[in-house]
Amino acid sequence: MATIDLGPPRPTPHDLLDGLPRRVALTLPELHLVAARANGAPLPFDLRDADAADRGLDDRLGRSRGSDDHAAYAAALGRLHDPATSLSRRGLLVGGPDDGAVDEGLLGAVGLLATPAVAVDLDIAAGPVQVKSWHRQSGGAVAALSTQDGLVFELAWFPTWAWAAELARAAVVPEDLPLTDSVVPDRLDLPHELADAAIEATRTHRADLVPVLVRQQRGTVTDGAGRELTDSDVVSVLTGLATEARGRLRALVADVSGDETTTVGVLAWTLVGDGWRAMRGHHAEEGLRLEVARVIPEDLAAELAPVLAEVCA
Repeated sequence: MATIDLGPPRPTPHDLLDGLPRRVALTLPELHLVAARANGAPLPFDLRDADAADRGLDDRLGRSRGSDDHAAYAAALGRLHDPATSLSRRGLLVGGPDDGAVDEGLLGAVGLLATPAVAVDLDIAAGPVQVKSWHRQSGGAVAALSTQDGLVFELAWFPTWAWAAELARAAVVPEDLPLTDSVVPDRLDLPHELADAAIEATRTHRADLVPVLVRQQRGTVTDGAGRELTDSDVVSVLTGLATEARGRLRALVADVSGDETTTVGVLAWTLVGDGWRAMRGHHAEEGLRLEVARVIPEDLAAELAPVLAEVCA
């Protein structure tokens, strides 16, 4: 049975480089070539041709390019160097372009991407930056493929005990997106229906409806100490959740060990003025409720651990 250790990294590696994550930047054509040399290993998106790759990444990254952006993407893709030549220059392809040997680490990482037991898909947006990252685990190893623009990818592979640090790395807020203050408290518990309706009202420029919604469910919102918030505080907090939103993180965990993919769980964070808040739904006697709690990038592994444990049970 596979065991996923999301605890602290091991303190004493066998040697200086033992277990350190290895990361390689690959252009889209280079990644395509490596996948082809790895016995045609499938990747997390469609790479049949430039147009198909563009559309596939649009779907994955959650945006739609206009005709101008599409043309700019195609032009940038066309300016990339020949993949065999560029890989050879970096020592990642030894021999001729048609029959050369690709670095064994690259082949192994791409092979793991194609044949994992557990899949974790991360979709992260922070300000104008949007990153898609696919993590695939099997046995004692993890491979991760990440991209920001669909042109250049980071391929990384590392032991499972180093996974926690790699997950935290993915959730770090960009330095050019400075944090400020927030009206959203460190912890909040409220009816899911109230949060959904109030945030939607604010986003659709109907903030005047928020006090009405709050009065209808007076006394149902509490802070981390279990104290009920006043109506005015609830209105301020709900408005802040909607107007402060500067990004979001979504993680989908799936069991891919069998013939069919089974989605096991979904995790959601939102980025407000002073940092990340986890959005955790839970059931209570009165119905579905939402817990909003402050988290930091290093908490991502712990948040995912219960779901990953279910996959490996």
